[in-house]
Amino acid sequence: MSIDSPHRSADRPGRSADGPPGSADPEALRARAVAALTAARARTAALTDPVDDRDLTAQHSPLMSPLVWDLAHIGNVEELWLLRHVAGRESLRPEIDPLYDAFEHPRSERPKLPLLGPAEARRYAAEVRGRVFDLLESVPLEGTGLLTDGYVFGMIAQHEQQHDETMLITHQLRTGAPVLTAPEPDPPQGPPPGAAEVLVAAGPFTMGTSTEPWSLDNERPAHVRDVAAFLIDTTPVTNAAYQAFIADGGYRESRWWAPEGWEQIRAHAIVAPLFWHREGDQWLRRRFGVTEPVPADEPVLHVSWYEADAYARWAGRRLPTEAEWEKAARHDPAGGRSRRYPWGDADPTPAHANLGQRHLRPAPAGAYPAGESPLGVRQLIGDVWEWTASDFMPYPGFSAFPYREYSEVFFGPEHKVLRGGSFAVDAVACRGTFRNWDLPVRRQIFSGFRTARDV
Repeated sequence: MSIDSPHRSADRPGRSADGPPGSADPEALRARAVAALTAARARTAALTDPVDDRDLTAQHSPLMSPLVWDLAHIGNVEELWLLRHVAGRESLRPEIDPLYDAFEHPRSERPKLPLLGPAEARRYAAEVRGRVFDLLESVPLEGTGLLTDGYVFGMIAQHEQQHDETMLITHQLRTGAPVLTAPEPDPPQGPPPGAAEVLVAAGPFTMGTSTEPWSLDNERPAHVRDVAAFLIDTTPVTNAAYQAFIADGGYRESRWWAPEGWEQIRAHAIVAPLFWHREGDQWLRRRFGVTEPVPADEPVLHVSWYEADAYARWAGRRLPTEAEWEKAARHDPAGGRSRRYPWGDADPTPAHANLGQRHLRPAPAGAYPAGESPLGVRQLIGDVWEWTASDFMPYPGFSAFPYREYSEVFFGPEHKVLRGGSFAVDAVACRGTFRNWDLPVRRQIFSGFRTARDV
Protein backbone atom coordinates (compact mmCIF):
# COMPACT_ATOMS: atom_id res chain seq x y z
CA MET A 1 0.00 0.00 0.00
CA SER A 2 1.19 3.50 -0.60
CA ILE A 3 0.21 7.04 0.23
CA ASP A 4 3.57 8.39 -0.92
CA SER A 5 4.44 11.35 -3.08
CA PRO A 6 1.11 13.13 -3.64
CA HIS A 7 1.03 15.59 -6.54
CA ARG A 8 -2.25 17.49 -6.34
CA SER A 9 -5.30 18.14 -4.18
CA ALA A 10 -9.00 18.07 -4.93
CA ASP A 11 -12.36 18.18 -3.26
CA ARG A 12 -13.39 14.82 -1.85
CA PRO A 13 -16.63 13.68 -3.49
CA GLY A 14 -19.45 12.48 -1.33
CA ARG A 15 -17.95 13.33 2.04
CA SER A 16 -20.25 12.89 5.00
CA ALA A 17 -20.22 13.80 8.66
CA ASP A 18 -21.38 10.29 9.51
CA GLY A 19 -18.95 7.98 11.22
CA PRO A 20 -17.53 7.59 14.71
CA PRO A 21 -19.54 9.28 17.47
CA GLY A 22 -18.68 12.96 17.76
CA SER A 23 -16.88 13.07 14.43
CA ALA A 24 -18.89 16.12 13.25
CA ASP A 25 -18.00 18.22 16.34
CA PRO A 26 -15.06 20.49 15.36
CA GLU A 27 -13.40 20.36 18.77
CA ALA A 28 -13.76 16.59 18.97
CA LEU A 29 -12.31 16.35 15.47
CA ARG A 30 -9.35 18.53 16.45
CA ALA A 31 -8.71 16.41 19.53
CA ARG A 32 -8.93 13.24 17.46
CA ALA A 33 -6.49 14.64 14.89
CA VAL A 34 -4.02 15.76 17.58
CA ALA A 35 -4.18 12.36 19.27
CA ALA A 36 -3.67 10.48 15.99
CA LEU A 37 -0.75 12.67 14.89
CA THR A 38 0.86 12.53 18.33
CA ALA A 39 0.59 8.74 18.54
CA ALA A 40 2.10 8.36 15.09
CA ARG A 41 5.07 10.61 15.91
CA ALA A 42 5.71 8.79 19.19
CA ARG A 43 5.85 5.51 17.28
CA THR A 44 8.17 7.01 14.66
CA ALA A 45 10.52 8.03 17.47
CA ALA A 46 10.32 4.56 19.03
CA LEU A 47 11.43 3.06 15.71
CA THR A 48 14.24 5.51 14.96
CA ASP A 49 15.66 6.54 18.35
CA PRO A 50 16.95 3.07 19.45
CA VAL A 51 19.37 2.75 16.51
CA ASP A 52 22.50 4.77 15.79
CA ASP A 53 23.09 6.99 12.76
CA ARG A 54 24.81 4.19 10.88
CA ASP A 55 21.73 1.99 11.19
CA LEU A 56 19.46 4.88 10.21
CA THR A 57 21.36 5.62 7.02
CA ALA A 58 22.06 2.00 5.99
CA GLN A 59 19.90 0.13 3.51
CA HIS A 60 19.09 -3.12 5.30
CA SER A 61 17.43 -4.63 2.22
CA PRO A 62 17.06 -3.47 -1.39
CA LEU A 63 13.31 -3.90 -0.82
CA MET A 64 13.31 -1.13 1.79
CA SER A 65 14.42 2.49 2.14
CA PRO A 66 16.98 3.59 4.71
CA LEU A 67 15.12 4.48 7.89
CA VAL A 68 16.29 8.09 7.59
CA TRP A 69 14.53 8.39 4.22
CA ASP A 70 11.22 7.38 5.79
CA LEU A 71 11.79 9.85 8.63
CA ALA A 72 12.24 12.87 6.36
CA HIS A 73 9.61 11.64 3.85
CA ILE A 74 7.02 11.63 6.65
CA GLY A 75 7.77 15.30 7.32
CA ASN A 76 7.88 16.20 3.63
CA VAL A 77 4.45 14.72 2.86
CA GLU A 78 3.01 16.37 5.98
CA GLU A 79 4.40 19.73 4.88
CA LEU A 80 3.14 19.28 1.32
CA TRP A 81 -0.44 18.56 2.27
CA LEU A 82 -1.01 20.51 5.47
CA LEU A 83 1.25 23.54 5.19
CA ARG A 84 1.24 24.04 1.42
CA HIS A 85 -2.10 22.66 0.16
CA VAL A 86 -4.22 23.57 3.20
CA ALA A 87 -2.45 26.64 4.60
CA GLY A 88 -1.10 27.92 1.28
CA ARG A 89 2.40 28.52 2.63
CA GLU A 90 5.72 28.50 0.80
CA SER A 91 7.87 25.38 0.93
CA LEU A 92 10.30 25.16 3.86
CA ARG A 93 12.85 23.13 1.85
CA PRO A 94 11.84 23.10 -1.86
CA GLU A 95 15.16 21.54 -2.84
CA ILE A 96 14.38 18.29 -1.00
CA ASP A 97 11.00 17.58 -2.65
CA PRO A 98 12.49 15.41 -5.45
CA LEU A 99 14.54 13.39 -2.95
CA TYR A 100 11.44 12.24 -1.09
CA ASP A 101 9.19 11.61 -4.08
CA ALA A 102 8.56 7.86 -3.91
CA PHE A 103 7.56 7.68 -7.57
CA GLU A 104 10.68 9.48 -8.75
CA HIS A 105 13.15 7.34 -6.83
CA PRO A 106 12.59 3.61 -6.23
CA ARG A 107 13.76 2.21 -2.91
CA SER A 108 16.88 0.64 -4.37
CA GLU A 109 18.18 4.09 -5.40
CA ARG A 110 17.43 6.04 -2.26
CA PRO A 111 20.68 5.35 -0.34
CA LYS A 112 22.60 7.08 -3.16
CA LEU A 113 20.62 10.33 -2.86
CA PRO A 114 21.88 13.37 -0.90
CA LEU A 115 19.38 12.74 1.89
CA LEU A 116 19.03 14.77 5.06
CA GLY A 117 21.11 13.28 7.85
CA PRO A 118 19.41 11.86 10.95
CA ALA A 119 19.64 15.01 13.08
CA GLU A 120 18.55 17.27 10.23
CA ALA A 121 15.67 14.95 9.28
CA ARG A 122 14.43 14.98 12.88
CA ARG A 123 14.63 18.78 13.07
CA TYR A 124 12.78 19.15 9.79
CA ALA A 125 9.97 16.76 10.77
CA ALA A 126 9.64 18.46 14.18
CA GLU A 127 9.47 21.94 12.64
CA VAL A 128 6.74 20.82 10.25
CA ARG A 129 4.77 19.23 13.09
CA GLY A 130 4.95 22.35 15.25
CA ARG A 131 3.53 24.46 12.43
CA VAL A 132 0.85 21.85 11.74
CA PHE A 133 -0.35 21.95 15.35
CA ASP A 134 -0.57 25.74 15.12
CA LEU A 135 -2.60 25.37 11.94
CA LEU A 136 -4.91 22.77 13.47
CA GLU A 137 -5.94 25.17 16.22
CA SER A 138 -7.57 27.60 13.78
CA VAL A 139 -8.31 25.97 10.42
CA PRO A 140 -12.03 25.26 9.80
CA LEU A 141 -12.68 21.54 9.46
CA GLU A 142 -15.24 22.01 6.71
CA GLY A 143 -15.67 23.59 3.32
CA THR A 144 -13.58 21.31 1.09
CA GLY A 145 -13.10 17.59 0.77
CA LEU A 146 -9.66 17.85 2.30
CA LEU A 147 -10.88 19.68 5.41
CA THR A 148 -14.32 18.16 5.98
CA ASP A 149 -14.25 15.97 9.10
CA GLY A 150 -10.53 16.75 9.42
CA TYR A 151 -9.92 14.30 6.56
CA VAL A 152 -6.50 15.60 5.52
CA PHE A 153 -5.19 15.39 9.10
CA GLY A 154 -6.44 11.80 9.32
CA MET A 155 -4.82 11.04 5.96
CA ILE A 156 -1.47 12.31 7.23
CA ALA A 157 -1.75 10.35 10.49
CA GLN A 158 -2.46 7.22 8.45
CA HIS A 159 0.45 7.99 6.15
CA GLU A 160 2.87 8.21 9.05
CA GLN A 161 1.54 5.03 10.62
CA GLN A 162 1.90 3.22 7.29
CA HIS A 163 5.53 4.28 7.16
CA ASP A 164 5.95 3.19 10.76
CA GLU A 165 4.81 -0.27 9.66
CA THR A 166 7.30 -0.08 6.79
CA MET A 167 10.06 0.87 9.22
CA LEU A 168 9.10 -2.05 11.46
CA ILE A 169 9.54 -4.33 8.44
CA THR A 170 13.01 -2.80 8.00
CA HIS A 171 13.77 -3.64 11.64
CA GLN A 172 12.79 -7.25 10.96
CA LEU A 173 15.14 -7.32 7.95
CA ARG A 174 18.12 -5.70 9.70
CA THR A 175 20.82 -7.83 11.28
CA GLY A 176 22.47 -7.24 14.62
CA ALA A 177 21.41 -7.13 18.24
CA PRO A 178 17.70 -6.64 19.04
CA VAL A 179 16.71 -3.03 19.70
CA LEU A 180 12.91 -3.30 19.97
CA THR A 181 11.01 -4.71 22.93
CA ALA A 182 7.35 -5.25 23.73
CA PRO A 183 5.33 -7.43 26.11
CA GLU A 184 4.11 -10.82 24.94
CA PRO A 185 0.45 -11.16 23.91
CA ASP A 186 -1.79 -12.58 26.60
CA PRO A 187 -2.85 -16.21 26.23
CA PRO A 188 -6.31 -16.59 24.69
CA GLN A 189 -9.00 -15.65 27.18
CA GLY A 190 -12.44 -17.18 27.35
CA PRO A 191 -13.79 -20.16 25.43
CA PRO A 192 -12.10 -21.30 22.21
CA PRO A 193 -13.87 -20.83 18.89
CA GLY A 194 -16.89 -23.05 18.56
CA ALA A 195 -15.81 -24.66 15.29
CA ALA A 196 -12.91 -24.71 12.85
CA GLU A 197 -15.00 -23.02 10.17
CA VAL A 198 -18.33 -21.20 9.94
CA LEU A 199 -20.96 -20.90 7.26
CA VAL A 200 -21.60 -17.49 5.75
CA ALA A 201 -25.03 -17.62 4.16
CA ALA A 202 -25.69 -16.52 0.60
CA GLY A 203 -27.09 -13.08 -0.03
CA PRO A 204 -26.27 -9.40 -0.46
CA PHE A 205 -24.33 -7.18 1.93
CA THR A 206 -22.95 -3.65 1.89
CA MET A 207 -19.25 -3.58 1.00
CA GLY A 208 -17.04 -0.52 1.39
CA THR A 209 -18.09 2.78 2.90
CA SER A 210 -19.43 6.18 1.92
CA THR A 211 -19.57 7.52 5.47
CA GLU A 212 -16.38 6.61 7.35
CA PRO A 213 -14.78 10.07 7.78
CA TRP A 214 -11.14 9.10 7.30
CA SER A 215 -11.61 6.26 4.82
CA LEU A 216 -9.30 6.34 1.81
CA ASP A 217 -10.44 6.47 -1.78
CA ASN A 218 -10.15 2.75 -2.57
CA GLU A 219 -12.56 1.91 0.30
CA ARG A 220 -15.28 4.00 -1.33
CA PRO A 221 -18.12 4.06 -2.25
CA ALA A 222 -20.38 1.71 -0.34
CA HIS A 223 -22.08 -0.69 -2.71
CA VAL A 224 -24.08 -3.92 -2.55
CA ARG A 225 -22.39 -7.23 -3.30
CA ASP A 226 -24.27 -10.49 -3.65
CA VAL A 227 -22.12 -13.34 -2.34
CA ALA A 228 -22.80 -17.06 -2.69
CA ALA A 229 -22.74 -19.18 0.47
CA PHE A 230 -19.28 -20.24 1.64
CA LEU A 231 -17.41 -21.53 4.67
CA ILE A 232 -14.42 -19.71 6.16
CA ASP A 233 -11.85 -20.55 8.84
CA THR A 234 -12.66 -19.13 12.26
CA THR A 235 -8.97 -18.30 12.81
CA PRO A 236 -5.96 -17.67 10.56
CA VAL A 237 -3.89 -20.68 9.48
CA THR A 238 -1.34 -21.52 12.18
CA ASN A 239 2.34 -22.36 12.05
CA ALA A 240 1.54 -25.94 13.05
CA ALA A 241 -0.90 -26.34 10.17
CA TYR A 242 1.58 -24.80 7.78
CA GLN A 243 4.34 -27.12 8.99
CA ALA A 244 2.12 -30.05 8.02
CA PHE A 245 2.04 -28.65 4.48
CA ILE A 246 5.84 -28.43 4.48
CA ALA A 247 6.24 -31.95 5.91
CA ASP A 248 3.94 -33.36 3.24
CA GLY A 249 6.23 -32.03 0.51
CA GLY A 250 4.25 -28.90 -0.20
CA TYR A 251 7.28 -27.04 -1.49
CA ARG A 252 8.30 -29.99 -3.68
CA GLU A 253 4.98 -30.61 -5.46
CA SER A 254 4.33 -28.34 -8.44
CA ARG A 255 0.65 -29.36 -8.54
CA TRP A 256 -0.18 -27.08 -5.59
CA TRP A 257 1.38 -23.97 -7.08
CA ALA A 258 0.37 -21.33 -9.57
CA PRO A 259 2.96 -21.47 -12.40
CA GLU A 260 4.49 -18.12 -11.44
CA GLY A 261 4.68 -19.21 -7.80
CA TRP A 262 6.35 -22.48 -8.65
CA GLU A 263 8.90 -20.60 -10.74
CA GLN A 264 9.53 -18.25 -7.81
CA ILE A 265 10.18 -20.93 -5.20
CA ARG A 266 12.37 -22.92 -7.57
CA ALA A 267 14.41 -19.87 -8.61
CA HIS A 268 15.03 -18.81 -5.02
CA ALA A 269 15.16 -22.27 -3.37
CA ILE A 270 12.30 -21.36 -1.02
CA VAL A 271 11.37 -24.19 1.35
CA ALA A 272 9.55 -22.39 4.21
CA PRO A 273 8.21 -18.97 5.23
CA LEU A 274 10.71 -16.11 5.23
CA PHE A 275 12.97 -15.99 8.31
CA TRP A 276 12.46 -19.72 9.06
CA HIS A 277 15.27 -22.28 9.08
CA ARG A 278 15.53 -25.85 10.28
CA GLU A 279 17.90 -27.21 12.90
CA GLY A 280 17.59 -30.95 13.38
CA ASP A 281 13.92 -31.76 13.80
CA GLN A 282 12.92 -28.23 14.82
CA TRP A 283 11.89 -25.15 12.86
CA LEU A 284 13.38 -21.89 14.14
CA ARG A 285 12.69 -18.32 13.08
CA ARG A 286 14.36 -14.95 13.41
CA ARG A 287 12.09 -12.25 14.85
CA PHE A 288 13.48 -8.73 15.33
CA GLY A 289 16.95 -10.04 16.03
CA VAL A 290 15.92 -12.97 18.25
CA THR A 291 16.14 -16.59 17.09
CA GLU A 292 13.41 -18.76 18.61
CA PRO A 293 11.41 -21.93 17.98
CA VAL A 294 8.48 -21.38 15.66
CA PRO A 295 5.40 -21.27 17.95
CA ALA A 296 2.88 -23.85 16.82
CA ASP A 297 -0.26 -21.93 17.81
CA GLU A 298 0.52 -18.56 16.21
CA PRO A 299 -0.83 -17.57 12.79
CA VAL A 300 1.79 -18.22 10.13
CA LEU A 301 3.63 -15.06 9.11
CA HIS A 302 5.82 -13.84 6.23
CA VAL A 303 4.28 -15.92 3.48
CA SER A 304 3.67 -14.73 -0.07
CA TRP A 305 0.34 -14.91 -1.86
CA TYR A 306 1.72 -17.84 -3.83
CA GLU A 307 2.52 -19.73 -0.62
CA ALA A 308 -0.91 -19.00 0.83
CA ASP A 309 -2.59 -20.12 -2.39
CA ALA A 310 -0.50 -23.32 -2.54
CA TYR A 311 -1.34 -24.23 1.06
CA ALA A 312 -5.05 -23.68 0.42
CA ARG A 313 -4.96 -25.96 -2.64
CA TRP A 314 -3.07 -28.62 -0.67
CA ALA A 315 -5.71 -28.43 2.06
CA GLY A 316 -8.51 -28.86 -0.48
CA ARG A 317 -9.64 -25.30 0.06
CA ARG A 318 -9.01 -21.85 -1.41
CA LEU A 319 -8.32 -18.29 -0.37
CA PRO A 320 -11.45 -16.22 0.27
CA THR A 321 -12.28 -13.47 -2.16
CA GLU A 322 -12.07 -9.93 -0.86
CA ALA A 323 -15.88 -9.68 -0.83
CA GLU A 324 -16.16 -12.94 1.13
CA TRP A 325 -13.59 -11.73 3.64
CA GLU A 326 -15.40 -8.46 4.21
CA LYS A 327 -18.81 -10.10 4.50
CA ALA A 328 -17.43 -12.49 7.14
CA ALA A 329 -15.91 -9.53 8.96
CA ARG A 330 -18.64 -6.90 8.78
CA HIS A 331 -22.04 -8.36 7.95
CA ASP A 332 -24.48 -8.66 10.83
CA PRO A 333 -27.18 -11.14 9.78
CA ALA A 334 -29.45 -10.19 12.68
CA GLY A 335 -29.38 -6.48 11.93
CA GLY A 336 -28.98 -6.83 8.19
CA ARG A 337 -26.22 -4.21 8.06
CA SER A 338 -22.45 -3.91 7.81
CA ARG A 339 -20.54 -2.95 10.95
CA ARG A 340 -17.41 -0.80 11.11
CA TYR A 341 -15.55 -3.70 12.74
CA PRO A 342 -16.35 -7.37 13.36
CA TRP A 343 -17.38 -6.63 16.96
CA GLY A 344 -19.48 -3.55 16.19
CA ASP A 345 -18.99 0.16 15.57
CA ALA A 346 -16.77 1.04 18.55
CA ASP A 347 -13.10 1.79 17.97
CA PRO A 348 -10.68 -1.09 18.75
CA THR A 349 -9.40 -1.67 22.27
CA PRO A 350 -6.72 -4.13 23.45
CA ALA A 351 -9.54 -6.57 24.20
CA HIS A 352 -10.65 -6.58 20.57
CA ALA A 353 -7.47 -6.95 18.52
CA ASN A 354 -3.67 -7.05 18.42
CA LEU A 355 -2.84 -3.69 16.80
CA GLY A 356 -0.43 -0.78 17.04
CA GLN A 357 2.86 -2.62 17.67
CA ARG A 358 1.64 -3.23 21.22
CA HIS A 359 3.24 -6.65 20.78
CA LEU A 360 5.94 -7.69 18.34
CA ARG A 361 4.22 -10.88 17.22
CA PRO A 362 0.76 -12.26 16.48
CA ALA A 363 -1.32 -13.55 19.36
CA PRO A 364 -2.14 -17.28 19.40
CA ALA A 365 -4.94 -18.39 17.11
CA GLY A 366 -8.27 -18.16 18.91
CA ALA A 367 -7.37 -15.05 20.89
CA TYR A 368 -9.63 -12.01 21.32
CA PRO A 369 -13.11 -13.52 21.64
CA ALA A 370 -14.38 -9.99 22.30
CA GLY A 371 -13.34 -9.12 18.76
CA GLU A 372 -15.11 -11.92 16.92
CA SER A 373 -17.70 -11.28 14.23
CA PRO A 374 -21.42 -12.07 14.65
CA LEU A 375 -20.76 -15.44 13.02
CA GLY A 376 -17.94 -16.30 15.43
CA VAL A 377 -14.94 -15.57 13.19
CA ARG A 378 -11.91 -14.36 15.18
CA GLN A 379 -8.83 -12.24 14.56
CA LEU A 380 -10.17 -10.65 11.40
CA ILE A 381 -8.59 -7.39 12.59
CA GLY A 382 -4.96 -7.31 13.71
CA ASP A 383 -2.36 -10.08 14.16
CA VAL A 384 -1.59 -10.76 10.45
CA TRP A 385 -2.55 -9.23 7.13
CA GLU A 386 -4.63 -11.83 5.30
CA TRP A 387 -4.11 -12.55 1.62
CA THR A 388 -7.31 -12.84 -0.40
CA ALA A 389 -7.89 -14.37 -3.83
CA SER A 390 -8.76 -10.98 -5.33
CA ASP A 391 -6.85 -8.62 -7.57
CA PHE A 392 -6.70 -4.99 -6.41
CA MET A 393 -9.48 -3.32 -8.41
CA PRO A 394 -11.64 -0.20 -7.97
CA TYR A 395 -15.14 -0.40 -6.58
CA PRO A 396 -18.05 0.61 -8.84
CA GLY A 397 -18.22 4.39 -8.78
CA PHE A 398 -14.63 4.81 -7.61
CA SER A 399 -13.22 8.33 -7.74
CA ALA A 400 -9.54 9.04 -7.08
CA PHE A 401 -8.98 11.36 -4.12
CA PRO A 402 -6.94 13.36 -3.50
CA TYR A 403 -4.51 12.06 -6.14
CA ARG A 404 -4.30 9.13 -8.55
CA GLU A 405 -1.03 7.85 -7.14
CA TYR A 406 -2.55 6.65 -3.88
CA SER A 407 -4.64 3.83 -5.39
CA GLU A 408 -5.53 4.18 -9.04
CA VAL A 409 -2.07 3.57 -10.50
CA PHE A 410 -1.90 0.23 -8.66
CA PHE A 411 -5.24 -1.19 -9.87
CA GLY A 412 -4.94 -4.36 -11.92
CA PRO A 413 -4.01 -8.04 -11.74
CA GLU A 414 -0.40 -7.36 -10.70
CA HIS A 415 -1.38 -6.72 -7.08
CA LYS A 416 -3.35 -8.94 -4.70
CA VAL A 417 -5.52 -7.62 -1.88
CA LEU A 418 -4.76 -8.17 1.81
CA ARG A 419 -7.28 -7.41 4.50
CA GLY A 420 -7.54 -7.03 8.27
CA GLY A 421 -4.26 -5.45 9.37
CA SER A 422 -1.55 -6.95 11.55
CA PHE A 423 0.10 -6.40 14.91
CA ALA A 424 2.20 -3.76 13.10
CA VAL A 425 -0.80 -1.66 12.03
CA ASP A 426 -2.24 1.16 14.08
CA ALA A 427 -5.99 1.39 14.56
CA VAL A 428 -6.13 4.71 12.67
CA ALA A 429 -5.02 2.83 9.55
CA CYS A 430 -7.10 -0.31 10.04
CA ARG A 431 -10.86 -0.83 9.85
CA GLY A 432 -13.31 -3.31 8.41
CA THR A 433 -13.22 -1.58 5.02
CA PHE A 434 -9.46 -0.92 4.85
CA ARG A 435 -7.73 -2.39 1.79
CA ASN A 436 -4.04 -3.23 1.51
CA TRP A 437 -2.36 -4.56 -1.61
CA ASP A 438 0.98 -5.94 -2.66
CA LEU A 439 2.74 -8.04 -5.27
CA PRO A 440 2.04 -11.78 -4.84
CA VAL A 441 5.76 -12.51 -4.35
CA ARG A 442 6.10 -10.28 -1.26
CA ARG A 443 7.12 -12.10 1.93
CA GLN A 444 8.79 -9.46 4.11
CA ILE A 445 5.40 -7.95 4.98
CA PHE A 446 3.48 -9.16 8.05
CA SER A 447 1.24 -11.41 5.98
CA GLY A 448 -0.68 -14.59 6.74
CA PHE A 449 -4.03 -15.94 5.59
CA ARG A 450 -7.11 -18.00 6.32
CA THR A 451 -8.89 -20.35 3.93
CA ALA A 452 -12.40 -20.82 2.66
CA ARG A 453 -14.39 -23.32 0.63
CA ASP A 454 -17.59 -23.47 -1.36
CA VAL A 455 -20.67 -24.96 0.24
